[in-house]
Amino acid sequence: MSLVLALCLDALFGEPKALWDRLPHPAVLMGRAVGWIDKKVNKGGARWLRGTLAFALLCGAALALGFALQAVPGTFVDVILAAILFAHKSLVQHVLDVADGMRLSLAEGRRMVARIVGRDTSEMDQPAIARGAIESAAENFGDGVIAPVFWFAIAGLPGLLLYKVTNTADSMIGYKTPRHAQFGWAAARFDDALNWIPARITAALIAVSHLDFGSLSAIRADAVLHRSPNAGWPEAAMARVLGVALAGPRSYDGQVQDFPFVNASGQKDIGPEQIEASVRALWRAWIVVLVGAVLIAML
Repeated sequence: MSLVLALCLDALFGEPKALWDRLPHPAVLMGRAVGWIDKKVNKGGARWLRGTLAFALLCGAALALGFALQAVPGTFVDVILAAILFAHKSLVQHVLDVADGMRLSLAEGRRMVARIVGRDTSEMDQPAIARGAIESAAENFGDGVIAPVFWFAIAGLPGLLLYKVTNTADSMIGYKTPRHAQFGWAAARFDDALNWIPARITAALIAVSHLDFGSLSAIRADAVLHRSPNAGWPEAAMARVLGVALAGPRSYDGQVQDFPFVNASGQKDIGPEQIEASVRALWRAWIVVLVGAVLIAML
């Protein structure tokens, strides 16, 4: 029942600005911890060993905190913390902001999509903005909603906090840059492992919620084209149910990278309408999750 209540609280209230303007969000605290470790430990030799040990200590602290909080009598702490760390409403709000921005101007669409993607946005045309928003919607539904829900359902608050600190570490130090290629290796690989099942569940949820049972093999074929072992699954599923082409060439740090299209035969001239359709798809998949959680609670 804690899972059902947490899902509903997140869907109703999201991340109230008035609250988080006054208090640091738990994810922000995790980010500060990762940043401190990066600053203090990521130096000198043996970067791989330093990063692995530091990340292991971070995971141990997350598990210890999770077990301590879980020991508090009642379900209040479980429900509130889980609702805070699920991110469905905030995700759909950020994605819809891109559609609203595009309707005002191309520049505003670029500004809004820059908040949720890591690629260069200054030269994006309308279809590129829409693809970026839809891809972010699909990928973040996997690692911002379904994966936290999965690990909370499997292992309670310890599982949820372990996942969130791993995902935060991966987003900050899990890059193949000269500074982080060795130091963030453990965080990146562990994040891949923790997301392996949830990413595939996410793809199935998106497809099944649209009664699209026949494209799972096509989704699998498109997913392996992605540079990430997990992100391609929800993106491929979203591309199929919307009938659009996603991914494709994009620029990072001024360098255009020629990534293949996902669902290459899908519509490429897309805009705000397709972004809004992706949000409706996320809500349909979320409803399936909620129904499943209710049925599990009843059993």
